[in-house]
Amino acid sequence: MAADPLTRAVLEIDEYAAGLGWDQPARLFALVDTARLREQEPGLAAQLGLDRPAGPTAASYTPIEQDELPAGGALDEFLGTIAWPEAVAGCALTVERLMLPPSAEASVPRDLDDKRLAEWVAEHPDRQEVRMTVAVLRDGSRESALRLREKDSPTEVLTGPDLVPGLAEALLATFAD
Repeated sequence: MAADPLTRAVLEIDEYAAGLGWDQPARLFALVDTARLREQEPGLAAQLGLDRPAGPTAASYTPIEQDELPAGGALDEFLGTIAWPEAVAGCALTVERLMLPPSAEASVPRDLDDKRLAEWVAEHPDRQEVRMTVAVLRDGSRESALRLREKDSPTEVLTGPDLVPGLAEALLATFAD
């Protein structure tokens, strides 16, 4: 298991999403400091099975899934409506998308609107289905996990802080004052 608490949280969310299968809607999570949750909300901590510390200095974040995201709306517009209470240390989002390899960039038609571009990508023979899980903390820390549908295995999950920078920035903006 990853040593960094944020990486552990991202991998926990990725594992949860993997258990639900593919073709799922985007899911939003609040990340709360597990020790703080135990202290301030002991009943909820017990309900989540977090009432006993994992170790004397084991820092961790507990992902708490939020209500379902509204269907049909633009994700960036929805994220622009979110404000988190002070008790939330960070947030995470898991979303499925189609991606093309860099080699396909030169063949992308430039005159398509968003809908037609999405259709073009969906029909491209080199498209890849990917699940992205991106998490950020109030202090600007970030982590991501990418899982390709064709390599759907916990050992094939790629992690790193800068894998999905645009989504990380959008999530960080939900903490702006």
